[in-house]
Amino acid sequence: MGEKRKNSGFKTPEGYFEGFTDDLLNKMSKEASSLPNKEGFKIPEGYFDNLNKEVLEKITEKESKVINLKSYRKYFYAAASVAAILLLVLGIQWRDKSSFTFDDLARTDIEIYLEDNELGLSSYELAEVLLTEEFEVNDILNSEVDDENIIDYLEDNIDDIDELNLQIDE
Repeated sequence: MGEKRKNSGFKTPEGYFEGFTDDLLNKMSKEASSLPNKEGFKIPEGYFDNLNKEVLEKITEKESKVINLKSYRKYFYAAASVAAILLLVLGIQWRDKSSFTFDDLARTDIEIYLEDNELGLSSYELAEVLLTEEFEVNDILNSEVDDENIIDYLEDNIDDIDELNLQIDE
């Protein structure tokens, strides 16, 4: 801890505690003489004789009229039957709708999904998944690639396109 302070900020007058007990006893004796000798509360005679009877009369329960509440069962059954009918109708309509298949998706929707969501598949893994029965080699070799597409690809995938020393006619 720290050092104790010699000056706490509180001061008592000199000689305060010398006659303190005598002064206290004198004040107490003066006040004791000023207190009344009678008690301040009066109870009427025979008050406690009838008290038990009066309290029990007030406590006893009076018979109250019993009111039967209406039965809400018929309302409950009606609400349950309406809910069951709605579920049945919605269930039948929901089954009638034709579900979407993979063929219903547009090619652009699939491309956008694959571009936005990284599947973590390399081009070799994608090649293993694709069906090669539908492709022919001539389809791939005969397709022409535009110069613009090649330049766009190079700009996206190469850091410095100027290092390739291409002559681009724009």
